[in-house]
Amino acid sequence: QVQLQESGPGLVKPSQTLSLTCTVSGGSITTNYYYWSWIRQPPGKGLEWIGLLAYSGSTYYSPSLKSRTSISRDTSKNQFTLQLSSVTPEDTAVYYCARVTYNGLGADFGSWGQGTQVTVSS
Repeated sequence: QVQLQESGPGLVKPSQTLSLTCTVSGGSITTNYYYWSWIRQPPGKGLEWIGLLAYSGSTYYSPSLKSRTSISRDTSKNQFTLQLSSVTPEDTAVYYCARVTYNGLGADFGSWGQGTQVTVSS
């Protein structure tokens, strides 16, 4: 069974770059037809999709965050990383990584990490 674990600093200063890593066990991030996503939930708000890394290495980003977002991978470590630049307090949220599959009904975010709190504050 696949497991995902987020890691990274819990406090980031405004204007800096937030960097989080998702370590995957029980499955390879290069396995065909699996996609790997970052999602966040600001306090008191709903879930917000940030971006997606395909098994091929292709990336897709939310239009609202695209200019500040980069998702990359380290296949030797079976990890993928989120970088969000020029952060503001509005980027404060619990950040999740998840594995995604697609079926006839659309995207299935079937497996999630436990989430990690990131606070943007000076």
